Amino acid sequence: MSQNWTEVIAADDVPQDDVIGVEIAGKDVALYKVEGEIFATDNICTHGHARLCDGFLDGHEIECPLHQGKFDIRDGRATCAPITENTRTYPVKIEGGRVFLAFE
Repeated sequence: MSQNWTEVIAADDVPQDDVIGVEIAGKDVALYKVEGEIFATDNICTHGHARLCDGFLDGHEIECPLHQGKFDIRDGRATCAPITENTRTYPVKIEGGRVFLAFE
């Protein structure tokens, strides 16, 4: 099955070693840039209703600003209590300096 790609933002608008939130295709998404690579996850923590873009990015982990649980942004895996449920990630591609995400 082919993926439908949605254009989101200019790749240069995602700050290095930081996170931003964007609304796209009716979804609240967090975009991260680490070591020049861009990752995308749902922006709402699975533990509490907090926006991950308001959290602290440390390497490939985002810390939720509400209860300090963490997710690995590469695969959405919950890595620190109190978070027990993984977050959703989205495929990312860069074309022509633009970020595209694939949604189901």
